[in-house]
Amino acid sequence: MTLFLVRHGRPVVDPTTPAASWPLDPAGFDDVWALRDRLPQGAVWFTSPEPKALETCQLLTEGEVGIVDGLREHQRGAAWVDDLPAAVRRAFAEPEVPAVVGWEPLAALRERVVGAVRSIREVHPDQDVVLVGHGTAWTVVAAALTGTEPDLDRWARLGMPDVLTLSEPLLSA
Repeated sequence: MTLFLVRHGRPVVDPTTPAASWPLDPAGFDDVWALRDRLPQGAVWFTSPEPKALETCQLLTEGEVGIVDGLREHQRGAAWVDDLPAAVRRAFAEPEVPAVVGWEPLAALRERVVGAVRSIREVHPDQDVVLVGHGTAWTVVAAALTGTEPDLDRWARLGMPDVLTLSEPLLSA
């Protein structure tokens, strides 16, 4: 079984609205379509309900897709953050406290998203799974499922879109 963690394509950024509501930027559709050859169309597919993830998923497969609320990104409220990389690094450094006023603690993200991924794996233990979602969430998932520390340098290098691939036996229980 292989787990494909797809980061959504480039969104239309609107600093006046929460990032969780941003749609996918049509100018980046070609970048999303370029991922199709890297993903197994015979896999089971799930996506975050956030528009940019859902729209990315719709560009990648014509098959059935489950929408899983637990795959949402780190909830960051409505406030615009000028230095997102520094704020995300603070979140990982102190996961029990919000890195920015209005953000969910990273520990809450970890509990939610890792729980959702483990539930999906339990239902589909012998199938390839494609999950379409978000960079911070996938950094947390990759660390939890491989028993490693979160790779924040890899998080910083993730493209929009991008794919992280985790295969057995790398996946821990």
